[in-house]
Amino acid sequence: MGSIWEIDFYSRPILDEKQKKVWEVLICESPSDIRTKPESLFRYAKYCPSTQVNSVWLRTALEEAIEKAGEAPIKIRFFRRQMNNMITKACQDAGIPAQASRRILVLNQWLKQRMEEVYPQEPGYQQGTNASVRLESPLPQRLPDALEGEQWAFVSLQAAEFADMSEWDIGFGEAFPLELANISAETRIPGVLIFSSRALPIAGWMSGLELACLNFDTKQGQRLILETGATESWILANINNPQTLAEAKGYEKAKQEANGVHFIGVQSDPQAESFTGFWLLQNLNLA
Repeated sequence: MGSIWEIDFYSRPILDEKQKKVWEVLICESPSDIRTKPESLFRYAKYCPSTQVNSVWLRTALEEAIEKAGEAPIKIRFFRRQMNNMITKACQDAGIPAQASRRILVLNQWLKQRMEEVYPQEPGYQQGTNASVRLESPLPQRLPDALEGEQWAFVSLQAAEFADMSEWDIGFGEAFPLELANISAETRIPGVLIFSSRALPIAGWMSGLELACLNFDTKQGQRLILETGATESWILANINNPQTLAEAKGYEKAKQEANGVHFIGVQSDPQAESFTGFWLLQNLNLA
């Protein structure tokens, strides 16, 4: 299996000599394994003049990145919906599928690091946040009937227990090195396990959704909401009884203490020793 890349192409808080915003493309590799060393992941950065912001320039930058990496990725993730057309076109022209996703952990961290340490050192730097277009998200959808779990449970694992995750029996899934999240080995990581005799189709369906995070939401009722893609979300479960409500609140509290890290697993039944699906996730604050 090849690598997956993350991309951002957007203006930065830097003005050129004509007082126009300087743009930049950032490309980095997505980690897929708990054992991945963040410093080993591929990265590519290049500034773009405001007069050349188009899919042709971006495709050329992509081709330069591919040449530098030595191989093309199997997929590219991007999170800025307002850049959908340009990024998708450039990727398609380069022969790579692009997918809107909030699973851009390395890119998000890299952007924050550059905002704090790199851009302020550039001539023409303009202090302040870099404006981003925020678009409304659609309402959460109901899960297809055939994909609803028959049973589910809140659980937690100590961060240290994920050290041997690469040896677990997992069908569909994705993980990332926990050092990216800056949490200790003693941190409790909360999660939700879904049990179903239809575990395989459920896990297979989830694997194609670009899972972002799983939140306990109280805006319209009390529900577990699975966030996917750039804007999509799904009602995983409605929470009605007091005991489960307390567990849901504890889940969110534990998630905050774990710097947003959590997981979702799919199994055939509570006694199963393997996972049909398992994803390590993290809530990100995307600009």
